[in-house]
Amino acid sequence: MRAREALEAPEALVLTMVLVAAADGGMTDREIGMMAGQVQTLPVFQDFTSENLRTATDAAVTLLDEDDGLKHAARLMRGALQPRLRETAYALACEVVAASQIARQRTLEMLAFVREELRLDPLIAAAIERGARARHQRVEAGT
Repeated sequence: MRAREALEAPEALVLTMVLVAAADGGMTDREIGMMAGQVQTLPVFQDFTSENLRTATDAAVTLLDEDDGLKHAARLMRGALQPRLRETAYALACEVVAASQIARQRTLEMLAFVREELRLDPLIAAAIERGARARHQRVEAGT
């Protein structure tokens, strides 16, 4: 991704999901499954294939390994995403975090980084976060 100075919007959405999934040192099968499911079902990924997902994911991981990779990732996300798609990006990131069931501190810090870099209104971000938590609730035994 370093050679590229711009991304298409679906690639930037994948980058956002990868940032939070990889924040704690690696991506789980559950997180990868969540990303694949989003790509297969959401209209924003209408023409995005499984191969595109694999390529974008690999490029995002490579980007994070580069010097200043996180700063470059933030610039790429902002450049590729119109304001309305920045909310979508944050919602996708929250879905990945919620799907992992355990949000470690590094993951929460990365989610905060994404929120800040996408320059989201705090109330909108809180609503998106709450919606993701609500969708991933579990029924406890005996209730």
